Order: sequence, then structure tokens, then C-alpha cells
Amino acid sequence: MELFRADDEGVIGRLHLMQSEVGGPLQGLSNHYSSLFGPVWSEGRGKEVDWRELVARIKRLPGASVVRLQPLEVDGVFIQGMEGGLRACGYCVDRFFCFGNWYHPVAAGGFDRYWLQRPASLRNTVERARRRLNRSHVWRIDVLSESSPALEEGIAAYQCVYAHSWKAPEPNAAFMPALIRMLARQGTLRLGMLWLDGEVVAAQVWIVQDRKANIFKLAYRTGCESLSVGSVLTAALMRHVIDVDLVQEVDYLTGDDLYKKDWMSHRRERVGLIAFDRRRLRGCLAWVRHSAGKVYRRYMPKKTDARVISA
Repeated sequence: MELFRADDEGVIGRLHLMQSEVGGPLQGLSNHYSSLFGPVWSEGRGKEVDWRELVARIKRLPGASVVRLQPLEVDGVFIQGMEGGLRACGYCVDRFFCFGNWYHPVAAGGFDRYWLQRPASLRNTVERARRRLNRSHVWRIDVLSESSPALEEGIAAYQCVYAHSWKAPEPNAAFMPALIRMLARQGTLRLGMLWLDGEVVAAQVWIVQDRKANIFKLAYRTGCESLSVGSVLTAALMRHVIDVDLVQEVDYLTGDDLYKKDWMSHRRERVGLIAFDRRRLRGCLAWVRHSAGKVYRRYMPKKTDARVISA
């Protein structure tokens, strides 16, 4: 779907949509791995888009009785423009929470200043872990960023670490190896690996682009918790992207995991946008179900676990 300026027919971006099943809603082209959805802009983000005309064309697509887009910036140009365009074309529109997003704007002073601003508990954990590794193990950290035979070994090591970690299997086993290879070709990959006594025990995939470092995937071997290898690797990669890549922001992308607050300084939210065409039966019925569900969740008491308290 092409996006036009409001004052002429110049194409300034494209919006990728899909219908995952017959009779289902029209959705943004996002999935399990997506941390942010929006148009692919060809001429920057400050251009004026004819949002009503865009939605009028969207209405003619299959599944457009219900439109669902996620995850989006809360105050972004795209979500505000789409809300106005959808309402102008007869849709009932609502927002919903997707996830929290922790990030850190990098100030002058490099990694050393960043590190001094982190909680003492985190700094002590990493420093103690490094001393412990130095005393009792042979270890090193590699950061791969280009296509090479070493990268293929790194991919195999990453997959091995992930398979022996606490994380659930990937929904698509071929996705991460293909993504890592593509990022390496683009020069945006930072694949960090911590080797311990000849074996990779922690691995992380970071994406560095447009002076921003995105922490995409991380894992360590189960059984290495006491060595804090994940924290040691994160600190090393943080130093790399701040002092070598000179990024202006580091982003944890998705989730409100407690540990992220120690590494980052700011939090924002990503939301979804759902719209119902009240002039079509399917859209009207979906709007009624959606509204009834909101009322139910608001007024019904939450279930609590019954607990026996002994003296």
C-alpha cells in the first residue's frame, strides 16, 4: 500500500499489510519477532500523508472490516495519522497495550561514564564475575560483525547455546541463522559470544544501525548462572557499541523484564491499534464483542489464589 503526500501524488512510503486467514482481520505485516511496526518511509518521516485517502484504499482490501496494527509508537506520526483517517472513514478505533520498552540515550563520556551511572549491585556483579573467571577459567569474548567462516561457526555456537538455555524453542528454526547472515551482509550485526574453557556459554545478537544499538536476542547455557556470564557479555557489548560504534541510543526492544531496568535509564510503551468498520456487519459484531470484553475485564473481580497461612 503506497503512502502519498496530501498535496500531490508523490509516493513517500509504503505500508505492508496482510490477512493471515480467510475471514480474519487485516493486519500489519508483523510477527513474533517484531518490536515496532510502521510504514517503510522513502523520503523521511516529516512528510504530510493523506491519511483519509490511505484508509479509503485500505477499506477495499479483504479483511478490512477489522484492522489491527501492532506494535506502534504511542505518540508516533503513523498511529496519530491512522487514528484520524480511520475515524474519518467510519471506523470505531481503540488502542491496547503491547509491551514495555526499556532504552538508554547515550550521553557524552563513553562507556566509562555510562558504567558509573549503573546501579552498584550490577557493577559489583559484573566485576566479581570477571575476577572469578580470571582466577578459575580460560575465557574470552568475540564480537562478529561480517560474513566469514568464523560467522558460520558463531551461528552454530549461538544455536547450541540457545538450545541449552532456559528459553523456549524458536517458532521458526531457520529465522535466526538467516537473520544473522543478512545482518552480517549489511554490516549491522554484532554477534557477541563468551567462550569459557573452549566452549561458548553465552551469546547475544545485537543490531547496530543509524547510531542505535538494538539488543535483539540473548541466551546463556543453563548451569552458568553463578558465573554471571550473560551480564559479563552484555557489559562487553555495551562497551563495544558505545566506544567503537559510537551509538546514540541502546534499546532492549521488547519486554519489562526486571533486569533491563539496571542496564537502561528510560522506559516507554508500545501499543496496538484496532479499528472496526461499523458500516459492515462483520466489523459491527467485532466491535460489540471487543467493547463487551473491555467492560467485563473492567468490572469483574480478578481471581486470586487461595492460600493457607500457618502460624
